[in-house]
Amino acid sequence: MLHEFLLALLGFTGDFVLDNSSARRRPEPAEAGGAGDGDVGPAFRLAPDLTFLQPSERSAIERLISLGFYYRELNRFATESRDLSWIQSSVEVSSPNADITLNGKVRKGSAYRRAIANGIAEILSVYRSAVLQVEQNLLSDPLPILATVTHGLNKFEVLLPPLYELVMEIEQKDIKGGQLLNLLHKRCHCGVPELQSCIQRLLWHGHQVMFNQLTSWMVYGILQDQYHEFFIRRQVDRDEGNESAQSDVADKFAQKLAKDTSLTSWHSGFHVSLDMLPEYIHMRVAESILFAGKAIRVLRNPSPGATLLEPTNQSQTLKGSHRMQSFTGGPGALKELPNFSNISAEELLPQAEADKVDAMLKQLKHASEFHKRLFESAVSSIRTIAANHLWQLVVVRADLNGHLKALKDYFLLAKGDFFQCFLEESRQLMRLPPRQSTAEADLIVPFQLAALKTIGDEDKYFTRVSLRMPLFGMKSSTSQKDLQKSNTSDLSLQGKASSELALDGWHSIALEYSVDWPLQLFFTPDVLSKYRKVFQYLIRLKRTQMELEKSWTAVMHQDHVDFSDYCKDRKNSSATQLRRLRTKPFWRVREHMAFLIRNLQFYIQVDVIESQWNVLQTHVQDSHDFTELVTFHQDYLSALISQSFLDIGSVSRILDSIMKLCLQFCWSIEQYETGANMFEIDHITEEFNKKSNSLYTILRSSRLAGSQRAPFLRQFLMRLNFNSFFETTARGVMNSGRLRPGTASTQL
Repeated sequence: MLHEFLLALLGFTGDFVLDNSSARRRPEPAEAGGAGDGDVGPAFRLAPDLTFLQPSERSAIERLISLGFYYRELNRFATESRDLSWIQSSVEVSSPNADITLNGKVRKGSAYRRAIANGIAEILSVYRSAVLQVEQNLLSDPLPILATVTHGLNKFEVLLPPLYELVMEIEQKDIKGGQLLNLLHKRCHCGVPELQSCIQRLLWHGHQVMFNQLTSWMVYGILQDQYHEFFIRRQVDRDEGNESAQSDVADKFAQKLAKDTSLTSWHSGFHVSLDMLPEYIHMRVAESILFAGKAIRVLRNPSPGATLLEPTNQSQTLKGSHRMQSFTGGPGALKELPNFSNISAEELLPQAEADKVDAMLKQLKHASEFHKRLFESAVSSIRTIAANHLWQLVVVRADLNGHLKALKDYFLLAKGDFFQCFLEESRQLMRLPPRQSTAEADLIVPFQLAALKTIGDEDKYFTRVSLRMPLFGMKSSTSQKDLQKSNTSDLSLQGKASSELALDGWHSIALEYSVDWPLQLFFTPDVLSKYRKVFQYLIRLKRTQMELEKSWTAVMHQDHVDFSDYCKDRKNSSATQLRRLRTKPFWRVREHMAFLIRNLQFYIQVDVIESQWNVLQTHVQDSHDFTELVTFHQDYLSALISQSFLDIGSVSRILDSIMKLCLQFCWSIEQYETGANMFEIDHITEEFNKKSNSLYTILRSSRLAGSQRAPFLRQFLMRLNFNSFFETTARGVMNSGRLRPGTASTQL
């Protein structure tokens, strides 16, 4: 009976110790919590016909043989989890749909579970040694007693039952990866030192797998996660519907990124899986790990065919000009631009830096305990190394600041002479609605002529700029002449239908900027779309300002001619004098419009763009971290959009309406000699007064007073209301809607 008792301690039953597990169900985790008291958990029982045992002896022996049951179950878990044949079988299910096709069976494969099984095997080996020592003590004792067994195995009564609970919960809930680390981390907080030390050892084994994955990810840029247990995951199941709803430019950019695996991985290849992220690792730290791995992937796998130039639409015309070839991506444009096609990974990430990262992770891996502070410090250092090398690649090698300056020149209209010339060259073209098929081609000619007149040969970045004219349901049936010929009733009924189409047809003018590796890491489709949004707003504003100036120049020329005729023949010039008197109120209205547009343009170009550009330049010069630069640039774009009121729908709609009214007014005044409709001009004036008063009221509201717009917004409002004209008008003193000559003159 003694040897059968010892064999039962190692999980083998016989005539004296019976195994009732075949007739019982496996306990649920809630039931396994009472396994230590021998009521439900263990299935080993003494045979009922052993009448020579006292009740106290039977109770003590059954308590001891329950350890054999726990040992057997733990040994079964360790054996199954350490079976290497599972790894071979999992090779066949490495596809994303593997879990679906096998209905979850492949989830038994787990690198973390196998690591925990290794730790349990260590504990069981200690238990077997203790049983062997008990056997030796019993054999050497001439009168063996049960207390010898109890004394030798006493510490395992507080270890094996909780480990059995742990194993049951892991198996029944199919816990793996970061969830398994979470479970072990919670179980470490207990009041039994032996059990705490044991579970900490299991957690150490689990962390070995995590550190191996971290090393693969943060040193080599490779994601080793065969069973989907790491908290860094590949991005799968993307919503194709959302991508199809983007603009044409974003689609082209995405298609270009799809050809380059490193850029695809950077933008949409990986993400942090919250399900597998251990609770004791902060999300900020996980984001740093994600960034570091993606940066290492880019640095270790530079784009193999990267060039910094590709042909644009501008190459379609003026092919005979050598200078134009340099503007449109011709042979002369490639000389001044760097080329990254032959760059090596060693240049981007020296091996010494990779060894430094590897050494930091090995030091953490070999530590006996997981120290959160040391882990976060190491991750921060690794992220800094990756960010600095990425900064060196994008900012220094790829000349990021030069491209930022180019975007400012063309998308933010810093090259005012170029766009002034372009608008003048295309002014007659824009007096008619755009044609669906040729609108973009029609604009390319004045665009290139403006470039020839204003852009120098040294501007190598202009080759990246191309003009686009997307038409979204534009109707070309309504022309400016048709608009001017419409009668009074048609204007009131169709003012928001036909006139908007005719006047806004060219408001969809957009620019494209060609970026290549590695600048796509910085200039994402979202960033370029924000630049495009600001450009479309600024070009409309500049066009409106130019039309107001042109109308004033043309009519003043005619007025000088009329005045000369009047001076020559005062007797027969009554009609000329009457016309001059009638048009004076129009010019007060025009000056009112020009005053608002000029101040708005000055506010955006100087107070907003130049101010924010200086802030960005300071950050670019002081920072050597790629992620900081990305953040600063995002803040820069957000400030441009918010301080230009593009993020406030009510204000942007009012500004659009004001610009449309200004264009309508200019074109109506130019038609005055051929019979202008006075009611139409009065209607435009009334609408302009309403819109301008509404704009002033909104801009001085308390909702905007406390925002980041406040400092420069106050300057803008001060310029508008320098003589309290806007404030008086907004309070209702001028409710007639039409500027009276006497009152309007106070503004001038």
